[in-house]
Amino acid sequence: TCPLFGDGGAAALIEPTTEEGIGIVDCLIHTDGIGYQHLHMKSGGSVSPASHETVERREHYIYQEGSAVFKHAVSDMSQVCADILERNNLTGADIDWLVPHQANLRIIEAVVKRTAIPHERVMINIEHIGNTSAASVPLCLWEYQDRLKKGDKLLLTAFGAGFIWGAVYLQWGY
Repeated sequence: TCPLFGDGGAAALIEPTTEEGIGIVDCLIHTDGIGYQHLHMKSGGSVSPASHETVERREHYIYQEGSAVFKHAVSDMSQVCADILERNNLTGADIDWLVPHQANLRIIEAVVKRTAIPHERVMINIEHIGNTSAASVPLCLWEYQDRLKKGDKLLLTAFGAGFIWGAVYLQWGY
């Protein structure tokens, strides 16, 4: 799986505000251990601590069944975005920017199609950065920050190992 993942690190700093209409408006996060068999690292954690034997068996690499992960990523990210939109009386047309996890361009395109957010309002950088896993959403925010305007409505969504997925609806603060 090593060619599938880029090397990057990023964080998004969030601070409280009393300014009306700015900041995190809503958030949904889900987890379902059903995905463990499809996307995990066999050793190196508390269940199977690192040892000479686990290293010899090459168990410290990410294991992934691409087809199962793809299907869940598309359906789960699409559904959590739809749930956020519905909970906030929004449609895809109301969102200024969709900021999806940059795992795979086909996943992004499927989520875009299902959310009806115009493609030109989707932050994409996977073509030149790759899949930087947990860093992909904050790296997109950093790369696109010059295009953002105060009050823009952003929908962030991601999917990861285990399975865990979620979405955050926020209004940009600067």
